[in-house]
Amino acid sequence: MNMNRLVAALPVLVCALPLGATGPAAPVPFGPVPSERQLRWHDMEFYGFLHFTVNTFTDREWGNGDESEKVFNPTAFDADQIASVAGKAGMKGLILTCKHHDGFCLWPSRYTEHSVKNSPWKDGKGDVVKEISDAYRKHGLRFGVYLSPWDRNHKDYARPEYLTYYRSQLRELLTNYGEVFTVWFDGANGGSGYYGGARETRRIDNRTYYDWPNTWKIVRDLMPMAVMFSDAGPDTRWVGNEAGKAGDPCWATLDLRKPGRFPGGTSEGNFNGERPGTAWVPAECDVSIRPGWFYHPAEDGKVKTPAELLDIYYASVGRGACLNLNLPPDRRGRIHENDIKSLVEFRRILDQTFARNLAAGAAPAASSTRGGSAKQFSPANLLDNDRATCWAADDGITSAEVVIEMTRPATFNVVDVREHLPLGQRVEAFALDQWKDGTWHEFAKATSIGNRRLLRIGSVTTNRVRLRVTQATACPVLSEFGLYQEPVVQGAIGNGGKR
Repeated sequence: MNMNRLVAALPVLVCALPLGATGPAAPVPFGPVPSERQLRWHDMEFYGFLHFTVNTFTDREWGNGDESEKVFNPTAFDADQIASVAGKAGMKGLILTCKHHDGFCLWPSRYTEHSVKNSPWKDGKGDVVKEISDAYRKHGLRFGVYLSPWDRNHKDYARPEYLTYYRSQLRELLTNYGEVFTVWFDGANGGSGYYGGARETRRIDNRTYYDWPNTWKIVRDLMPMAVMFSDAGPDTRWVGNEAGKAGDPCWATLDLRKPGRFPGGTSEGNFNGERPGTAWVPAECDVSIRPGWFYHPAEDGKVKTPAELLDIYYASVGRGACLNLNLPPDRRGRIHENDIKSLVEFRRILDQTFARNLAAGAAPAASSTRGGSAKQFSPANLLDNDRATCWAADDGITSAEVVIEMTRPATFNVVDVREHLPLGQRVEAFALDQWKDGTWHEFAKATSIGNRRLLRIGSVTTNRVRLRVTQATACPVLSEFGLYQEPVVQGAIGNGGKR
């Protein structure tokens, strides 16, 4: 998959003819379409969270803001180990909670004393953000920042002065630590806190207090390729739960005209998305590998199993969303051995599953190909392992089929389908058939496809598979198709408990 090629071609539509060539034009995009930054985000599919702060040492999930800086003291902090574990798990990046609701900063911010510069760790000379961001890049990972809008420590929270403070810290993170792939804006805003010693409850109007358009502008100006996450975008949305699972269907669009569409506002409709929508705001599925977001010794035996992680993967990445899996460093400042063991086995199973597309080398035939037999829209593009190519039907065709005929029977239990995202989300329903006993038999059906649709099914053995687009809002345009064999996984839920 060559995403760089895809992104580079965006201004002239990826499926368009090469310069100077003749032939049918690419289909007109349908509805909202992803930006260049969103396409890059879609290509990541799987990345992680790092929840790490004073809570790690106080055994809490949310700090009050009155924690002493002295409690933050990892005994063997190892950013390289953290990045290495994420890379081996197949993650494409990691998001660090640079400041959680407690207000403690993991970098020596010039705007507060409540940071690592007043902790005993490295005699106050350490910078977690720098070590983590450097280690990520060393291991080929992208770096993301989480900066909680709520601050239970700062004396000015809920007052106009706090906004200047918050934006100053946002600029610090976006100018001192290299490229950032995402900025994560949490929806938790206002409540009880320390607030510089006031120890009171403060409420804010989250529709207006943060002046989001001008806060977002800082990100756009300093880090234009970074996607911004919140309950309603503007680039990626919260899926509406912390179980790591998207709805079925899961549309990549939302109607941003509805009331409550702002960070910390309503998440109604986020689980399934909204169709038709006014903007491309795809879902991110966040979940922790443990019951809590921060490390707790009592949870060492409660790490999600490889089978549980697989079920989450298929219900997030497999429904067109991205998976954000939290790996909380322990009090040493390392990923715990139990977490590593589960991650390594999870990755081994995924690698074994997708090592070989059993449909590769087949001869696909479509009921409709744009421009007749035009090469740039041929169904053969579905099997070339290149997301920048596609099969497209003629205009006006909203139901079509592709028959994949293999040279010999294949046994598979996972089907992989992708739409060509630069032209929008067009397919609303599709079905899959196997050739058996001289006729077609349906073995699966689904609704949305989007970035990627993975269907786990009972084992099928056949030499002919038919993909039927049964409903579309515009002529279907698909980029990839695959048949795979997942090994038997103990404890996996899969397709209704069939495996």
